[in-house]
Amino acid sequence: MQILGIDIGGSGIKGAIVDTNTGEMLTERFRLETPKPATPVQVAQTVKKLIEHFQWEGQVGCGFPAVIQHGIVRTASNIDKSWIGVNAKELFKEHAGNDFQIVNDADAAGLAEMNFGAGKDQLGVVVTVTVGTGIGSAVFTDGVLLPNSEFGHIIVKDQVGEKYASDATRKREDLKWDKWGKRFNEYLQRLEFLLWPDMIILGGGASKKFDKYETELNTKAIVKPALLQNNAGIIGAACAWRKHHPLGFRPPKV
Repeated sequence: MQILGIDIGGSGIKGAIVDTNTGEMLTERFRLETPKPATPVQVAQTVKKLIEHFQWEGQVGCGFPAVIQHGIVRTASNIDKSWIGVNAKELFKEHAGNDFQIVNDADAAGLAEMNFGAGKDQLGVVVTVTVGTGIGSAVFTDGVLLPNSEFGHIIVKDQVGEKYASDATRKREDLKWDKWGKRFNEYLQRLEFLLWPDMIILGGGASKKFDKYETELNTKAIVKPALLQNNAGIIGAACAWRKHHPLGFRPPKV
């Protein structure tokens, strides 16, 4: 099954055509700048341009940086506040004409890793954690996704987790990798206390430097870096269309 996957981020909107049976990207990734301000209409117009680049008339899966319930945007931590309450599925279809499936961006990345990456065939509780500007999470039990988890917002040392231990915090405070690794370990231990996962998969920018802080991590769960890197959001967004996902994911009923 071929689906156009789109990953909407704070700085860029990226897409590629994906074979959802194999996780293979069938085209080169194409990227457009995220408009500023990233209001609903401006983002929808940019998504349309990306679809036109591929001359794509089929279904589109889209990873979006917010809590998504049945296509409706519920939060706006890192996007324009005017998105709250907007039905992104209907808005994008109105502008582009395609049928859309919208999922939280961290959930999209998690779906890709669970089916084609570091979590493939892993049963039990698996948490994927994307570490970048903030901290995103996706929780799976025997491969079934719990949508819209927000474990970047757990409290660590009296601070919101993503404010305490994100990659953006490391850069802003000019922390060495070992010092940041100790801080990030505290975040993971708190997450582990709440969820008791069998495996934690680390994605986002910090996963590329896993060897620089791996020795600072002390968890009961196995910790692995993500394998799909920057392509995970695109691949996972495309897979959101699959009615019977290999590891049990099913899109929410509308």
